[in-house]
Amino acid sequence: MAKQNVAEQFIDILVRAGVRRMYGVVGDSLNPVVDAIRRNPAIDWVHVRHEETAAFAAGAEAQITGRLAACAGSCGPGNLHLINGLYDAHRSMAPVLALASHIPSGEIGLSYFQETHPDRLFQECSHYSEMISNPKQMPRVLQTAIQHAIGQSGVSVVTLPGDVAAEPAPDKTFESALVTSRPTIRPGDAELDRLVELIDKATTVTLFCGSGTAGAHAEVMEFAGRIKSPVGHALRGKEWIQYDNPYDVGMSGLLGYGAAYEATHECDLLILLGTDFPYNAFLPDDVMTAQIDVRPEVLGRRCRLNLAVWGDVRETLRCLIPRVKEKTDRRFLDRMLRKHADALEGVVRAYTRKVEKHVPIHPEYVASVLDEVADEDAVFTVDTGMCNVWAARYISPNGRRRIIGSFTHGSMANALPMAIGAQSTDRDRQVISMSGDGGFTMLMGDFLTLVQRDLPVKVVLFNNSSLGMVELEMLVAGLPAYGTTDVNPDFAAVARACGVFGVRVEKPKHLAGALRDAFRHNGPALVDVVTDPNALSIPPKIKAEMVTGFALSASKMVLDGGVGRMLQMARSNLRNVPRP
Repeated sequence: MAKQNVAEQFIDILVRAGVRRMYGVVGDSLNPVVDAIRRNPAIDWVHVRHEETAAFAAGAEAQITGRLAACAGSCGPGNLHLINGLYDAHRSMAPVLALASHIPSGEIGLSYFQETHPDRLFQECSHYSEMISNPKQMPRVLQTAIQHAIGQSGVSVVTLPGDVAAEPAPDKTFESALVTSRPTIRPGDAELDRLVELIDKATTVTLFCGSGTAGAHAEVMEFAGRIKSPVGHALRGKEWIQYDNPYDVGMSGLLGYGAAYEATHECDLLILLGTDFPYNAFLPDDVMTAQIDVRPEVLGRRCRLNLAVWGDVRETLRCLIPRVKEKTDRRFLDRMLRKHADALEGVVRAYTRKVEKHVPIHPEYVASVLDEVADEDAVFTVDTGMCNVWAARYISPNGRRRIIGSFTHGSMANALPMAIGAQSTDRDRQVISMSGDGGFTMLMGDFLTLVQRDLPVKVVLFNNSSLGMVELEMLVAGLPAYGTTDVNPDFAAVARACGVFGVRVEKPKHLAGALRDAFRHNGPALVDVVTDPNALSIPPKIKAEMVTGFALSASKMVLDGGVGRMLQMARSNLRNVPRP
């Protein structure tokens, strides 16, 4: 049997760790690695048009599957292009292994052609970033990188010079057992006892949930029912906690709706469950607060805590439920449910009057129809900006759908690349890219990846010919909109020129049919929907100093728009409220 080289050993270890594909763009410093993948039937090379797409796609795959995903970039500019997508994956806690190939090892430090220092460049967006400069470092450096990415839920980067990748692997190497899943973490009895005491003493309790409640829906519902607690959520908690939730009071934050803000401010005890919600202006500073999180570093960094509990949300709630006393007074819960329903009734009116006849089309209407016609297990990838608003308010989670986006890093152009990663994991599952025209055109080259890979991604393009969220921020700051207008082509015609099913929609009556036709098409498709750039009505009480990027720092009032099926959900929950 021929002796393995370092690249072949590298790929074999990734396969053992569960990696099934590597996203990237080929380059000479990557040649040994790409050739090793070519000869290994257990792993696929996914050729994309831009390395940023490769990193976004790997991050999305990791979020959908829960497994380690991988991407690669060639030396210098190639791997430098990975950095934005890796920042997003790292901040989304997606386990990703990035391979940054490097210039010839004998030229490092001599300002060689395309020289950078990847092992330094990626330190801020990774848990582990090291260079293999000698074959004897294999396989231990790679195994260590894998354990960091999986164990700490984030990015690891291995820098590998092309000449080192082609060298023979060491004769006597050891292969350690690889950890490929995370354990559950149970708090200590002392912390549990203190939390039980706080809950039992409090007359009213509110739960505020983030992405750390993934897999804990049943436990959160049982716990909320036992202590008669309203349940609010952050954007990243929406897909895990909003569905089948008789205690739902909506979402807090810039995109918020309903009574979540009131519920978190008017309770005796606020419990933060698996959330690193960054907008502390929306959190109370005068309410007893406890936080439960599997990451100890996030405990207390957003608000003052009375109790910090280090533990997995699901396991912690399983320990709490039999210990806490069941509360019988549900007046606070019922009052918040009424407020939630009333709040949604108030904001929904703006976009329910003759919306089917409005031209240009209301984007709220597009999102509402999309929610109705999409599959019950669809994956939605969402561009940063106004598409975040429409997804937050109109896409209905049900426990089977997934909604992913650059919700923490806040990068544009993420939706299409993420859809590539999501669709690559399951070609039979419906994947919908909710793209804005600004984000789509940033990485539009990878629309061709859908064609080349025959990925049946459905791109629903919210085409308002503007950078809508930036324009909103300017207007709120009292500035005239400037530099926010896009001159766009007929994107449906562009799609058809690429050999993709493309349809342009300018009238509301054609929308549902166009979406259904695109979704029925056996292959990639694009629906170019011309939407109203002036769809948002800005509440007059928003002041310039209140908006910074995506954060609103001093007000719970945000965007005055509809909220889709959430209104019906709120009305349904009111059935549980006793009538006076």
